[in-house]
Amino acid sequence: MSGLDTLPAALAAHLAISAAALLLALLVAVPLALVMPARPWLRRGVMGFASVVQTVPALALLALFFPLLVLLRNVTGLPVPSLGLLPSLLALALYALLPLLRGLAGGLAAVPDAVRDAARAIGMSDWQRLFHVELSLAAPVVMGGVRTAAVWTIGAATLATMVGQKSLGDLIFAGLQLQDWRQVLLGCAAAAGVALLVDGALGWCQAGIAQRRWRPALQGLVLLLAIGGGVTGWWLQSLPASAAKPVTIGTKTFSEQYILAELIAADLAATGQPTSIRSGLGSGIAFQSVAAGGIDISIDYSGTLWTQALGRRTMPPRDVMLPILARELKARYGVTVAARLGFENAYALAMRRADAQRLGIKTISDLARVSRKLRLATDLEFQSRAEWTALQRAYGLGFADIRSFTPVLMMAALGDGSADIITAYSSDGTLAGNDLVLITDDRSALPAYDAVLLVAPGRDDLVARLARYEGRISVDAMRQANWQADRPTDKRSPAQAATWLKAKTGL
Repeated sequence: MSGLDTLPAALAAHLAISAAALLLALLVAVPLALVMPARPWLRRGVMGFASVVQTVPALALLALFFPLLVLLRNVTGLPVPSLGLLPSLLALALYALLPLLRGLAGGLAAVPDAVRDAARAIGMSDWQRLFHVELSLAAPVVMGGVRTAAVWTIGAATLATMVGQKSLGDLIFAGLQLQDWRQVLLGCAAAAGVALLVDGALGWCQAGIAQRRWRPALQGLVLLLAIGGGVTGWWLQSLPASAAKPVTIGTKTFSEQYILAELIAADLAATGQPTSIRSGLGSGIAFQSVAAGGIDISIDYSGTLWTQALGRRTMPPRDVMLPILARELKARYGVTVAARLGFENAYALAMRRADAQRLGIKTISDLARVSRKLRLATDLEFQSRAEWTALQRAYGLGFADIRSFTPVLMMAALGDGSADIITAYSSDGTLAGNDLVLITDDRSALPAYDAVLLVAPGRDDLVARLARYEGRISVDAMRQANWQADRPTDKRSPAQAATWLKAKTGL
């Protein structure tokens, strides 16, 4: 699917999660702001907590809710969802608290004491004075805090993609990986446009309240309703005519996943089954999503599932690993391994062919002798994975410098001389396109990474359909398809690369 195809659903979901988070934050902030003036200790504690939350990067805050909600589910036994809507809602609401609290507290503090004394003198109760005098005078300042919170929330909501919540971040992260800058700009422009419109509407409300004029305030409310109604209508119009529930295919954040998702989506669509693609999921989030039924199908890799889902540290041969993996995933999570695709996307180390020849490096044992003079670039998660520990243990690797990049920028670091070695994947199309060589893992420290299709619990109908993919895609075919989406010129979309792969494999 192109960015324009997915924009209505992503925009509607983005606006909905932003509005819900802002409303939740208001429900928490308003009562706290009303009771804080008479309780200085409470004010210090609440404002301190909100300030600390604001210093945490939004992506980290979203990610932290995953283990917290898993723990809550395990302790209480309640069916608490740990992915998607709930962690996004809670994290974004926390992120919006500080500007709301500062606006409310600052507005109330700015009310002159003489006004309060006058209200008391004419016999107003504390609550009458608060609602008829103080809040009326504080409203313009309060609205300033609401505007700031709204803009921050809409911006931070793009990161909700990483925890399984649909948002405009789907377009941004997919575009970054595919180097489709039009898609990146589309996602950014849509988020910025929504933020500006909402801020403008709230600005009219603020101006009307400050001037004690109803017309600007009503205009602002009408604009807010028009934004919500327009986006909802566009999304509803874009929905497929079929009443069948779409099959949701989840992907991680690299081209191969997008291509395979498009291949499966087109295959299912040919049978009349509507589909949707949830892109940009983190590695662990993708598996948890399919295990929880948040997505119906995901593409994963045996070595990743072995270490992350099963928590195993020993690395058995492929023919031993795969049967155990299929059995344990079904027993523990109800997840079915529907097919092994036929190729391996293994972690590997790669370098420029000319450098490897100059230094005499063919194996990782060769690399270990000179590694302390070289610079390594890894993807964002490699240094925290068991594979990195296994490589260090097996070869005693040490580098002059190690940095983490997104996959696209990791390749750029190698190209501009910022790195000498990169972590790569055996099915990566850029290996051939950039004249890189894989360095042989001569001590078999890294596990097998056979690509497999996973199906959520209760979707046996999909298992039967996906069984036809068993062993059908070779690593050479996958590498060529990946290169079509990754190459800098004459680039194809994931859907176009999927069409080529379908013809190449006979699927």
